[in-house]
Amino acid sequence: MLPRSARLRRSRDFVETTRRGARAAGPLLVVHLDPGAGDSAHRSRPGEDPRAGFVVSRAVGGSVVRHAVTRRLRHQLVPRLGLLAPGTRVVVRALPASAAASSAELGAELDRVLDRALRRAQSKAEAAGLGA
Repeated sequence: MLPRSARLRRSRDFVETTRRGARAAGPLLVVHLDPGAGDSAHRSRPGEDPRAGFVVSRAVGGSVVRHAVTRRLRHQLVPRLGLLAPGTRVVVRALPASAAASSAELGAELDRVLDRALRRAQSKAEAAGLGA
């Protein structure tokens, strides 16, 4: 279960993460990752736990299918949140092909796109002069 403190709940958080965060896509998922740097009051505070949210549209399937995909993604993401830096925000968007994917396939895809998004976020920070 994803603890309450680790959930993105406000639409503003989703919008900011998708706009400002590094994006990585695969055939099943799109991940937006925002490491939480910045001074805005709406951004993550440096000491906060990593937080995540999911977007599973009707294109994925009916209500039962969408909720099943969300549950499988949540189950896959919980152990990976511990590997992220404090204050990081992640939005995982499921693509229609994710409805037919197994949990193992979703987990492998999540690893690939999360890794790619982390590398892009680091490159972005270094290019802006924020990285070490």
